[in-house]
Amino acid sequence: MKLAVIAFVASFMLLGCSESVDVTTDTGNTYDWSSMQGQTVVVNYFAEWCAPCLRELPELNEFHHQKPENVELIGVSFDPMSNEDLAALKKKHGIEFPLSLTQPAPAFPFERPNMLPATYVIRPDGSVDGPLMGEQTLDSLNNAVGAE
Repeated sequence: MKLAVIAFVASFMLLGCSESVDVTTDTGNTYDWSSMQGQTVVVNYFAEWCAPCLRELPELNEFHHQKPENVELIGVSFDPMSNEDLAALKKKHGIEFPLSLTQPAPAFPFERPNMLPATYVIRPDGSVDGPLMGEQTLDSLNNAVGAE
């Protein structure tokens, strides 16, 4: 009986570990970097106090609506804030792309940037380009993901 319980617990733990979530967005999408196949994810760090970050929002919104099918865009608040504050910030600034929720805390395959705005590109093979520093444009984002 004891061996059966141990086997059950071990199998349960293995099943639980196979479906890890690294990032959850406010739109309900989840990302697990180890199982991403054929996806490119653009991660843009911003802050409300960062004027260049606010200036690039229209370009990010446009990229979000015109991006290639295999590309995702996620915004990340540089400052810690609650999910409710994040939702208010999104509404206030007209952000149209998904934002990473702060709870649960996201896990990215790169270090948090030291300066803003900063954009990273996670390739389908798991490699990371960036940070791309400064304001991004529709053209620079398309170039970063290899879109025409």
